Amino acid sequence: MSTEGPEKTGAPGATSDRPIRVAIVDDQAMVRQGFGALLDAQTDMTVVGSAGDGSDAVDLVRRTHPDVILMDIRMPRMNGLEATRAVKAMPGLGHPRIIMLTTFDADEYVFSALRAGASGFLLKDATADDLVSAVRIVAAGEALLAPSVTSRLIADYASRPSAPRRTEVLSPLTEREIEVMELVATGQSNAEIAGALFLAEQTVKTHVSRILSKLALRDRTQVVVAAYESGLVSPAG
Repeated sequence: MSTEGPEKTGAPGATSDRPIRVAIVDDQAMVRQGFGALLDAQTDMTVVGSAGDGSDAVDLVRRTHPDVILMDIRMPRMNGLEATRAVKAMPGLGHPRIIMLTTFDADEYVFSALRAGASGFLLKDATADDLVSAVRIVAAGEALLAPSVTSRLIADYASRPSAPRRTEVLSPLTEREIEVMELVATGQSNAEIAGALFLAEQTVKTHVSRILSKLALRDRTQVVVAAYESGLVSPAG
């Protein structure tokens, strides 16, 4: 098994008095070491271990219970998409959030990663600040898509046949929840949505939670995908 540094164990789920627990999975040792040093230097993060392929990653996650996993897509033995599916299927892990890392921003990887259960997608040429920010965003339950990935996501949906009728897919939602979902899909934060709809931010959080529950979605990333697939949002607005 490829795991650098001592493993730090504990209960899953980041809290205000406990650092975000991060696992790094990449087949390049320099990437693992570089990302590990950067994230471990943050006062609100701790790297619990790393692995060089998807198979070792599954074992690492089972033993260390990270809050966030940085997962490369292309790896030997078991790739990142397969590992993501395996991690998401594990019981009792507190639903770790996964950021897919790749040097490729091809559409098929985006959709495969999101449908496998990833909470974010980031290209490896992102800056150090972007990487640190990405971990915090995903740990807080927000969605994360690199700008170039977001544009490709929208372009792909624009080229697809007509989406299902909104009433068929979104019928469990109230009109207010549909409004909130539409704004989430355009990339707005809870605070921005609260300002746009003249609501308290906590009320927006409640609406988002109900959307996730009613539509059986994991997180805000899947809300974005569902909004486009349902026809609620289109590139034309």
